Amino acid sequence: MEKVNVSFYDPVEAVEALDLNLTPAANLHVKKKLAMQANKKCFRLSVKRSGCSGYSYVVDYVKTLPINDLQFPIDDDLVVFVDQASLPYLKGVCIDYVQNGINGVLKFINPNQTATCGCGESFSVEKGKIED
Repeated sequence: MEKVNVSFYDPVEAVEALDLNLTPAANLHVKKKLAMQANKKCFRLSVKRSGCSGYSYVVDYVKTLPINDLQFPIDDDLVVFVDQASLPYLKGVCIDYVQNGINGVLKFINPNQTATCGCGESFSVEKGKIED
């Protein structure tokens, strides 16, 4: 699986390098979705408490961003924005786009994830590894 590696430095935490990866299929999918949105030009990631395992991924296509969001430039045409509070859950994540027949879905390959629920809608992380 080919990945687009992105280096990022958090201005709040000084100079700590982080990785966020999108496969070429995910990159193309996100760009197509943004092109179809009339007023929405930004791709934003976050997590929220949800489901039976604890957390779920939130993907938003938005017009404006909260001032504290962190920016991950993927290439000249795409910047991924991440909610600061969600960053510990998303460190090192690889986002892929998987097409199965007429259905397609963004798939998150997350090194912080320790378990998922049976339906795959939520995930959990090791207690103590990430502070709530």
